[in-house]
Amino acid sequence: MPSLPCASVPAWAPRPPLNCSSIDAKHTGVFSVKTAITEMFGIEHPIIQGGMHYVGFAELAAAVSNAGGLGVITGLTQKTPELLAKEIARCRGMSDKPFGVNLTFLPTFNAPPYQEYIAAIREGGVKIVETAGRSPEQYMPALKAGGIKVIHKCTSVRHALRAEQIGCDAVSVDGFECGGHPGEDDMPNMILLPRAAEELSIPFVASGGMADGRSLVAALSLGAAGINMGTRFIATKEAPVHENVKKSLVAATELDTRLVMRTLRNTERVLTNKAVERLIEIEREKGNSLKIDDIIEEVAGVYPKVMIDGDLDAGAWSCGMVVGLIKDVPTVKELIDRTMVEAEGIIRQRLVGFLDGLPEKRHKHAVA
Repeated sequence: MPSLPCASVPAWAPRPPLNCSSIDAKHTGVFSVKTAITEMFGIEHPIIQGGMHYVGFAELAAAVSNAGGLGVITGLTQKTPELLAKEIARCRGMSDKPFGVNLTFLPTFNAPPYQEYIAAIREGGVKIVETAGRSPEQYMPALKAGGIKVIHKCTSVRHALRAEQIGCDAVSVDGFECGGHPGEDDMPNMILLPRAAEELSIPFVASGGMADGRSLVAALSLGAAGINMGTRFIATKEAPVHENVKKSLVAATELDTRLVMRTLRNTERVLTNKAVERLIEIEREKGNSLKIDDIIEEVAGVYPKVMIDGDLDAGAWSCGMVVGLIKDVPTVKELIDRTMVEAEGIIRQRLVGFLDGLPEKRHKHAVA
């Protein structure tokens, strides 16, 4: 098989998403590729496990990092900065590879002690922070003083540009397909990613709908330097969640997510269940007069009940449309390895085959 040719990069593209010279045609073992993200974070594969409430514990973060990706501990799942410090130390005992911490900046009157959380991150020697929610601008000086690389989650190009302006090193561009909060623009990744590539000068990863090697190759071709997988990583053996959750993800289809809290302009994509359907009915009845107190039972304190206790109908919990691509519960290493093997096959065989004029052989896709 010939080595992959490097196509010329369009004038509008700020950087090539894929470093063609890093792909060795004689490579044996698991395929690896250098991108701006792998170089920035010191990881082998351009795959990030995004922060997820009551999912991103040390077990999962360490497993992802050990498999060559970037594992992420969810900071605010730890109720105090002291507990976060212990979780970082626990992860450090499981992996000597880079890992990150997610900090979500919430619109609340009783804000968590973010500066203390940042201090715990710095003291724990963590050099990568994934920020989400509101802008991290006021906390950037403290993060940068600790030599921390910041990747901010954005659901629009305008927010990504703002993140670049305030000094974020990278962004995670979240399309409408994503679980959790997709923003209010309803922009899918087929449009959002190339628009981000046109506008940004910092690297970005694609988030939302990412499940396998197909996702990775598509994201790279649209200008991203990697992918962020959330829902897909919940359905792995190391994910420290109840087996009911994993089974529900395997059983669900791409038609089983719902959008809630749209009237409140706090849209969230969740997996449907009895509580979610009840929430939607309340939203229909209340219309534009809906207040958060009207649905508080369906959205507050849900995650421990679901992720730890396995009560799938406890309330609304985030899930991406990618659930339709989840067919099994592999180990993290199995998932990452086969993602890279599949990506290599698509690039070297299918795409190069098009250039060589070879007829395409259709085959059933393996499980994601």
